[in-house]
Amino acid sequence: MDYDTIIVGAGAAGMMCAAHTGGRTLVIDHAKTAGEKIRISGGGHCNFTNLGTLPENFISKNPHFCKSALKRYTQWDFLDLVGKHQIAWHEKTLGQLFCDVSAKQIVAMLLQEMADADAELWLNSSAGRVTHDGERFLISAKRDGTQVSLTSRNLVLASGGKSIPKMGATGFAYDIGQQFGLAMVETRPALVPLTFVDQRYAPISGVSAPARACANGVTFEEAVLFTHRGLSGPAILQASSYWKEGDDVVLDLDPDRTLFEALRVARQEQGKRDVATVLAQQYPTRLTQHIVSEMNIDGRIGDQSDKALEATCSKLQNWVQRPTGSEGYRTAEVTLGGIDTDGVSSKTMETKTKNGLYVIGEALDVTGWLGGYNFQWAWSSGWAAGTAIAQADA
Repeated sequence: MDYDTIIVGAGAAGMMCAAHTGGRTLVIDHAKTAGEKIRISGGGHCNFTNLGTLPENFISKNPHFCKSALKRYTQWDFLDLVGKHQIAWHEKTLGQLFCDVSAKQIVAMLLQEMADADAELWLNSSAGRVTHDGERFLISAKRDGTQVSLTSRNLVLASGGKSIPKMGATGFAYDIGQQFGLAMVETRPALVPLTFVDQRYAPISGVSAPARACANGVTFEEAVLFTHRGLSGPAILQASSYWKEGDDVVLDLDPDRTLFEALRVARQEQGKRDVATVLAQQYPTRLTQHIVSEMNIDGRIGDQSDKALEATCSKLQNWVQRPTGSEGYRTAEVTLGGIDTDGVSSKTMETKTKNGLYVIGEALDVTGWLGGYNFQWAWSSGWAAGTAIAQADA
């Protein structure tokens, strides 16, 4: 069975690519339905892009690589597509856009775009051995358990990374990329909760608070969530992409710098109360109890000098943690690292080591922040590869 283009992976990047390749295109995916990560994302409402998308929101060994695709297919272009399909959306915090109704609308939109482009979709199918005869890719595949031989002029690796293995994530793209001479940047889980062996936060599991979380000099200000296993919440997930085992994470529980003045006012008005009681007016009760115990904060607020209050604030602004690990690929939203972009064209996503071989989406060493950035990279890189293939085959 011969095709012009075969795309492995019916996720965000793969479907976006298939909608633009032209010619006879086949998309292969092992799942029962397309776009599973889209469907479960954003609490079922899909944070499909971010109004503030910039190259600075992405992590890569080559931070310039993502610029071309992001500039040529922007968040505004994807919003136009969403509007064309009459999908209602809303903005939450920090430019994050979500579907009003359901993430399934984004999946349906992409499937419709693929159908309009006459792209074929095989689900419950998998690609296996890949070779090249000098002119075409030869792919051994299984469809509904039946072995099938495929050939194609172009092969697009859109099967993602290692995150969420229960959904079938594998290193397929990495293996094929290395087979055809592409280098790898070390992979690790990203946008992932951090853990502690001693489960120190189990007593305050479920408590959250606004904070800054800093890892290796990079700081994010959002909520921190304390869990049975450790730390989570948006600020921690963001920081996890910059954290490595053995590193500290510094929490600042006074991100707005309002605590010192609040304590001074309390000293005047509530002088007989304990500092712990006053802090409980600023933070959740269980969190306050944990803080005052760990940081040895005690005494009456009325007895505290400005210097003593500043020292208390400093403890809360520089709460140093050393996680022992992360929850790993099991819960990581994305995979950091991947196929080295040095071997890939930033304009077309075609590899420099093999003509007709393209890599898009999460399989590449391009990882976005939390907040719709990784989906925008999927749309932009998928579009870049799809339009490049269409132009080359025209």
